[in-house]
Amino acid sequence: MKTDKAALVLACIAVVIGIGSTNGPVKEMIAGLKPQADAAVMSYALNQTEDDLRAQITRRAEALNAQPVNAVVDRVWKAIPGYNGLEVDVEATYRSALLRGPEAGLKLMYRQIKPKVSLDDLGAQPIYRGNPAKPMVSLMINVAWGNEYILPMLDILDAEKVKVTFFLDGSWLSRNKELAAEMLKRGHEVENHAYTHPKMSILSRTRATAEIEKTQKLLKESLGVTNKWFAPPSGDFNQQTVEIAASLGLKTVLWTLDTVDWRNPSPESVVAKISRRVEPGTLILMHPTASSSKALRGMIRGIRAKGLQLGTVSQTLSAERIVTAEVE
Repeated sequence: MKTDKAALVLACIAVVIGIGSTNGPVKEMIAGLKPQADAAVMSYALNQTEDDLRAQITRRAEALNAQPVNAVVDRVWKAIPGYNGLEVDVEATYRSALLRGPEAGLKLMYRQIKPKVSLDDLGAQPIYRGNPAKPMVSLMINVAWGNEYILPMLDILDAEKVKVTFFLDGSWLSRNKELAAEMLKRGHEVENHAYTHPKMSILSRTRATAEIEKTQKLLKESLGVTNKWFAPPSGDFNQQTVEIAASLGLKTVLWTLDTVDWRNPSPESVVAKISRRVEPGTLILMHPTASSSKALRGMIRGIRAKGLQLGTVSQTLSAERIVTAEVE
């Protein structure tokens, strides 16, 4: 029995070998399993395309990568915030690009690198400007009077999609909580401008502390705002003022560029001045006056024409890097 089965198996093998040696379907099937020249070319082209993609990403990374900038105390400008560095992740970008496909466009994946020295490390120092490497500026609107211009200015800011920082005199805030709440509702930052608009440099430590602390508490109680910044009224302060503010958890901020709108200059002259002199990191002082209200839209557009973004004081003085649209 076993002999018969063995003979049958050998016969089947002979038949298969015989068929495979002819031009029949088995030979065609076997031929189809062999590596093809076209497939090899396609594989080479794909590898070449992927190599080109990686090289393209590497070139862009080298152009965009930037070292972080430490915060410093400048002889003239005092405390200047640091600025985050940028590092493109070539491997993450490459993997993402392969998954997205060419039709999605190339988006560079990155991480920001914090500087070794931050604004918090500089101690009790006044701040007059943001980092000059950061293409952002802020409008600082000090409010102790001028109610009739506030809502028109808020409407212009809404239309232009700009957020600003209002520094509120505490006595004004106590009488105008609804108007202050409207600023907050529209997404603006509200901060501390002392309580009675005094000359801070001539006050005793006790009185100076009370001026700042009273407004700080009022911001919290009436608006739910955790105060971060203090703007001395009329820009008048001394080192004691800065130290008192720091003891209350506040940084003292002044301005780089003044509209001098309290002198009622023409709106055209205000726009021309700001557009000509604004630069990265500029903090622009203004008030709710007729001049600034009429000049506001022109100032915003003049600033943008220089390729600068507008943000709150917190945004401009942060180390957060502004990145281009090609990275995410």
